[in-house]
Amino acid sequence: MSDAAETTTAPVLELSGPRATIRLNRPKHLNRLQAEDLGDLVKLFDRIEADPAIRVLVLTGTGRAFSAGYDLNSVAERATSAREEQSAGSAFEVVVNRLEDLGVPTICRLNGGVYGGATDLALACDFRIGIDTSEMFMPAARLGLHYYKSGIARYVSRLGADNAKKLFLTAQKISAPEMLRIGYLTAMVPLESLDEEVDRLATILAGNAPVAMAGMKRAINEIAHGKLDEAAADQRHRESMRGAEIKEGIKAFAEKRPPRF
Repeated sequence: MSDAAETTTAPVLELSGPRATIRLNRPKHLNRLQAEDLGDLVKLFDRIEADPAIRVLVLTGTGRAFSAGYDLNSVAERATSAREEQSAGSAFEVVVNRLEDLGVPTICRLNGGVYGGATDLALACDFRIGIDTSEMFMPAARLGLHYYKSGIARYVSRLGADNAKKLFLTAQKISAPEMLRIGYLTAMVPLESLDEEVDRLATILAGNAPVAMAGMKRAINEIAHGKLDEAAADQRHRESMRGAEIKEGIKAFAEKRPPRF
């Protein structure tokens, strides 16, 4: 993946077969997200979800870090404003929640450090593959910021209450091996193996039944947050038993070939 370190742009979308890649592209500032990037990301998510040819999304960064999170100047402006309006945090929350709810499976390619709100952005992905020199920290307690509730809930549901407390309340940096130990990373690899590992997982996901995966992803996320829509999950299950995907899956199994969904 090209690291054009001299460029600074809004998030970049790259399409390759069934895979979409969104690359955060402000390397001079460790891919810190600006206010205008938030709307761009939501538009890209909508575009990806609307295209049935796209089966998997990879989210990554340009340069030596994944992302330094949201621009603190926007947070500071909100903190000193006398007028009540949508906060920078709530605008960012919309983007992260939209990513978590995306219908296609998502992989965060952690090409380096991940900081602040970007730790939640990565956590909203279904899988996180990071290099062995990655690091992360959540500085909310140092900044005097009470993080938004859906982000805290995501930390607790994905990592457990004890790990969420350690990361939020101590605001201490942790290394890649610790990120792997607590379950933040799905896999940890050397830099030279990062693309191979991401490609391997993306290929697996792109080859599986998209409707079945989207429904199961939704159910898993709802269960993790204690908000399962049981009737909707049951309906999806029943429909899958009569759908085109299961017919192709069973036929491919009998013919000893990969399914073509």
